[in-house]
Amino acid sequence: MSTLSFRDFLFAPDHPRVAEIRGLNAREYAEAATTDPFAGPMIEGWKKLYPQPFTGITSDGNRREGLYPLAPARAGEEAPTAEMVAAARKLLGVATPDQARRLSYAVDAPEWQSWANPEFMQHDTGLRLDEVDGPVRDAALAVVEASLSTEGFDLVRNLMRINGFLGDLVDLPLLMNEFSYNFALYGEPSESEPWGWQIFGHHAALNCLVVGTQLVVSPVFLGAEPDRIDDGPYRGVMVFKERIRLARQLMGALPGTLRADATVYEAMVDPAMPEGRIHPGDERHLGGCFQDNRVIPYEGIRVPDLPAEARGVLDALVEDFIAYLPQGPRAARRREIQENYVETFFSWIGGWEDEEPFYFRLQSPVVVLELDHHTGVFLSNDEPAPFHMHTVVRTPNGNDYGRELVKQYPAVAP
Repeated sequence: MSTLSFRDFLFAPDHPRVAEIRGLNAREYAEAATTDPFAGPMIEGWKKLYPQPFTGITSDGNRREGLYPLAPARAGEEAPTAEMVAAARKLLGVATPDQARRLSYAVDAPEWQSWANPEFMQHDTGLRLDEVDGPVRDAALAVVEASLSTEGFDLVRNLMRINGFLGDLVDLPLLMNEFSYNFALYGEPSESEPWGWQIFGHHAALNCLVVGTQLVVSPVFLGAEPDRIDDGPYRGVMVFKERIRLARQLMGALPGTLRADATVYEAMVDPAMPEGRIHPGDERHLGGCFQDNRVIPYEGIRVPDLPAEARGVLDALVEDFIAYLPQGPRAARRREIQENYVETFFSWIGGWEDEEPFYFRLQSPVVVLELDHHTGVFLSNDEPAPFHMHTVVRTPNGNDYGRELVKQYPAVAP
């Protein structure tokens, strides 16, 4: 249990950080954020990236081809396609005609790339769940539930609840609440043709594409500020504790020389970092919103060089990252990641003992996994702290949003 308490970093109610935006709803704040000294420059930077034509994250600017063949899933690796289709059709059935129209995009629409994780709504894609009636909202969340594992859906819902808890803590419930998220459908729900869904908002964003029995859930952004709920009906909710524990255990299982080689910067804000290495919103992580075409060079140590104990911890850490997937697609993703371990790199920034904040990345031709401890946004800590973190899952070389599968599908191939 952390000895640092997020409650030690609550802004006073009259602090300008919260007082100046109190009473604004998401749409009003979306406009105000454009002139905010912190959010404004960030928004301008992101505008230059969206909607650039999608190519995918690479390690060197050259996309590797042939990594994601479109084919029926192996036995035991099938997606819950029928359940997903039934849930999506139910949603379209309870939505009004206008809502159904606003919900729906082409399967290859650029709006896939409009997701973002901040509290301000930069792109109003699909339906805003806190603006629709309960049956429509519940039906949208049922699509998410049908597509994820039980623990994955529970994690998403707990992050949404933490967002509502934060909104209440700082008295900004119109801006941050349990349902301040956008939801959209892409393509026509089908058991054979490609289609998918997207949900995004503060600290929770998932993009899901299914074609036949193959499922891709990527990009995924899951984070929390704070990392727990200590009051109210959801008291006791905590997130990412196992992931953080495994990361520290992995560093502890490395011989000293390997640990030093994995550590690309010793401090979270290190004078050796090149200009631009720390982003005002993303801080150290590289695969966040609007980074669909980013070049992320490999850093750190190679997974084949890990001793057996560390390799076992790494397997458990990967498993924790992909636990949001249903059993079949999780087995497929696990196999895909492990088959590429020979080209996989692990890198670290910061300390690794006790409560020291850190960043790490696991990167290969088929996956980017990141976790980064952050400074406060609606809490006042000006140093990265263990109660605010971002995690990212990417599928590089072109298969974020299942784009490689969509490209190969005959009905939608260019």
